[in-house]
Order: sequence, then structure tokens, then C-alpha cells
Amino acid sequence: MKPILIDFPEEFYTERLVIRKPFPGDGKAVYEAIKASLNELKPWMPWAHREQTEEDVEANMREAHAKFLTREDLRLHIFHKETGEFIASSGLHRINWDVPKFEIGYWVDTRHSGNGYITEATEAITHFAFTHLNAKRVEIRCDSKNVKSRAIPEKLGFSLEGILKCDSISADTKELRDTCIFAKTQK
Repeated sequence: MKPILIDFPEEFYTERLVIRKPFPGDGKAVYEAIKASLNELKPWMPWAHREQTEEDVEANMREAHAKFLTREDLRLHIFHKETGEFIASSGLHRINWDVPKFEIGYWVDTRHSGNGYITEATEAITHFAFTHLNAKRVEIRCDSKNVKSRAIPEKLGFSLEGILKCDSISADTKELRDTCIFAKTQK
């Protein structure tokens, strides 16, 4: 079956969160979260070094919405269930539908950091991938020095399958970095 024809829920919930596909109009909330979080994002996220306007972010939301519909990339936005506040961005990326396998990425609005939201969302997204998308493999890749990011797959029982030495360049200092590859698999 062609990925574009695969139907699955485009919104799901955890105890505290609404996790859903991106929509046109999400740009303002995401832009505000990026602005509030730049200092924490810059060491790890290359895109945090680009000057972005609210319009640029909105254009990115519309592209993400389109890619979700075509199943090229499944970005997911995370909102607080009670307040409706935007908390984080995550999703299932680097998709190989033939396996199927996915990579979970995430970043959190600094104003919501330290509350366990990313762990809660990542657990739900992993479950979603296995139950709704028939995933056989879900990965989380992160810089070996990103202690907070590494803690998520470690807490959730992902296996550290390896560390790719000198695999990337740091987003902020341009020095060589190692990449940790965590995974869960299901046959």
C-alpha cells in the first residue's frame, strides 16, 4: 500500500497532553516557543541558528502539515490538555515505510521543561508507532553530550545500540560530535 493511503489517527492523548498533527495557524505558538527557548535549542538544533520570523515559522507549519498528509514526515505538536498551551514539537521522522521504521525527534518550550512532558509524549508516540503504524523499529538519535535528550530513551527502556563516533558537527561550536542511537524493536 502507498503510504499516502495509510489511515491512522491524527490526534491522540495522554494523561496531560494532546498530541496532534501540525495545522496552518500553529506558527504563532511555535514561534513564541522557539523565541523563548533559543538559548537551550542552539547547542543541539542547527535550525535554531537561523533568523526566523513568525511568517517563516508559519510557512514551515504549512509545509509540515502537507508532509503529514502525504506521509513523508509525521511532525506532531504537543499541547497541554487542560490549558491548550503549546508545549513541544516532536514527531516521527526519517520514515522507511517498507520496514516500517521511524525516528522520534523532539524539542520542548523551555517554559515547560522539567515537567516530564517529553518523556510522556515520547512514550505515547512510540506506542502510537507500534500500534497504529505497525512499526518494527523506532529510533531516537541524539548528541552524546545532550544529557537531557539521552535521558528520555534511557527512561523509556530504549536500547543504546551504538554510538557513531565523529558523526556530526555541533550546532553551536562546530566541533565534531558523537551520535547515540537508541532503539526499540518489535517483530
